[in-house]
Amino acid sequence: MRQFLDRHPRIARLAAELGKFGSVGAVAYVVQLGTTNLLWAVGTTALTGQAIGTLCAIAVAFVGNRFWTFGDRARTGYGRETLLFLVMNGVGMGLQVACLGFTLYVLGLDGALARNVSGNVVGVALGTLFRFWSYRTWVFPPADRDESRAA
Repeated sequence: MRQFLDRHPRIARLAAELGKFGSVGAVAYVVQLGTTNLLWAVGTTALTGQAIGTLCAIAVAFVGNRFWTFGDRARTGYGRETLLFLVMNGVGMGLQVACLGFTLYVLGLDGALARNVSGNVVGVALGTLFRFWSYRTWVFPPADRDESRAA
């Protein structure tokens, strides 16, 4: 495997980014899962709990992704990066809440398992795919054009 990655440095860089992104995402996921379920346990509505839990995870993810996952990429300004990060996470959160809403209002399922599978598994998976792509593309762009064509 090492020889393959040595011959294909773009794949090696992508694999490293995916590993870091996954690590940051795992920590943010624990924050989101814990916060969401705690809020549901104290009586917060399903969608509100999901949204607040996701907002807490977004804060954790911004710090980890800006300074570690994509720390070697071009710095385009803290304000610009923060704004784009929040917009892309808004879309990702919308995917999560949409999955939960579909389960609640279309399928009519409202148990703890249904909420967690739809919002915290399916929704998070779709949101994560979108976030990784959008962070690499817009929020934390490559340092130079050659790298952006390569990735």
